[in-house]
Amino acid sequence: MRPPAFWDDAGAPEGRLLAPAGWLYARLARPGRGKAWRAPVPVVCIGNAVLGGAGKTPVALAVAERLAAAGHSPHFLSRGYGGRERGPVRVDPAVHGAGDVGDEPLLLARAAPAWVSRNRPAGAAAAAGAGASIVVMDDGFQNGSLAKDASILVADGAVGYGNGRVFPAGPLREPAAAAHARADALVVVGNAGCRLPNGLPRLEARLMPAPGSERLAGEAVFGFAGIGRPAKFAETLQELGARLVGFRAFPDHHAYRPEEIAALLERAAELGARCVTTEKDAVRLPADIRAAIETVAVAIEWRDPGGLDRLLREKGLIP
Repeated sequence: MRPPAFWDDAGAPEGRLLAPAGWLYARLARPGRGKAWRAPVPVVCIGNAVLGGAGKTPVALAVAERLAAAGHSPHFLSRGYGGRERGPVRVDPAVHGAGDVGDEPLLLARAAPAWVSRNRPAGAAAAAGAGASIVVMDDGFQNGSLAKDASILVADGAVGYGNGRVFPAGPLREPAAAAHARADALVVVGNAGCRLPNGLPRLEARLMPAPGSERLAGEAVFGFAGIGRPAKFAETLQELGARLVGFRAFPDHHAYRPEEIAALLERAAELGARCVTTEKDAVRLPADIRAAIETVAVAIEWRDPGGLDRLLREKGLIP
């Protein structure tokens, strides 16, 4: 879905009118009060307080990388949003597509073993049984069925929590105060252009294009993206020095049809431009035309690299 404009406007009448529905959504969506199952290995949850993307997957990858450097064997756990598999199933990029397991698990599986499971305790148990010494959950912050040893919220610094209201009155999945009460830290991705609640240790980071992306500097580029905030990818292309001659935004997790991609390639050719998208979008492209689209990979760069270490050490997850 594309977020409505009033989600960014605290004074918009739509938000006030929908506030009672937001209260009801928060009541229905809050984590269950039953006892959460504790896995035989530690669980680190990377989540967010808002609907849509905020940079969770790159942060999950960065956390897993640090845990691996400290001697852990991390496995990822995801619900597999957009995929048909209920799991627990270990993701195999050679066998599974985005329609099977979702797009994010395919990216995670490139870095470490990744599991998809609608039942989070079953997924954590499967990961532990397969050799995981720690589980990194990509999303699942609002799921109370699995006990977490550390919970990290991620926020997009440019948009934050929008108008501060709960869906459908705003972008929040739950009241910010309730989310922060269960979190151990807040990772703010990108320059903070809005006000975010205080009270949590804050780690600042930014998304940086991977080496090789500089090839686009000075080149005519036609970009497209179906992520939480497509404009962020357009900004990345411009920061690389590319000449952005056209851009098309799609809803998050959009399932691309062959005719859509053909139209994008045709438009890029008309403009004499290279057709470029994100890695997350690339895994959702039809396999037979995926090679015709260029991708730009991104990774998290910490403003204070020691901040993550301090958090993980305080939680007893690294020495």
